[in-house]
Amino acid sequence: MEQRNEAGLITKESFRAVGLKWAGTFAEANAGEIRVVHDEMRNRLKEIKHILNPELLLGLSYQINEGGFTLYAVVEVAKVEDIPEGMTSVTLPTLTYAKCEHKKGQKIDSSYNNMYAWIESQGYKLHKGDVTHFEEYPMHQDPYSKEPEFVIMIPVEIG
Repeated sequence: MEQRNEAGLITKESFRAVGLKWAGTFAEANAGEIRVVHDEMRNRLKEIKHILNPELLLGLSYQINEGGFTLYAVVEVAKVEDIPEGMTSVTLPTLTYAKCEHKKGQKIDSSYNNMYAWIESQGYKLHKGDVTHFEEYPMHQDPYSKEPEFVIMIPVEIG
């Protein structure tokens, strides 16, 4: 059966976030290293001040190159203050995103392929900024789940 992901557009205002930075290869990510970072982030959540939505873990992907990428596992904050040891802060500009839900039982690569096909079919272009995409995870979800559910957001240029 063909996998379908219903897509749409959303504009998200500029925001600041605090959390953990990970850099590595796609192989390392596929081997589960990002899951370890998500787990550590969940365990250290209480160290972060001014969290706006403690139920939402954000995975921000940057600088994808041939070898790998940089990921920030973060939470959105009202203001950046007293960044915990080993953590960092990031600020994202106001962007328009193509957005879809990846549901339990779906294939992650198919969800992304469907999103990129939808973006192209709508005549949108990928945004040329630092962040290539981000994912929103329910904080209560086990990062080691074999069938995660999350929201995919890919920045696009419209018009």
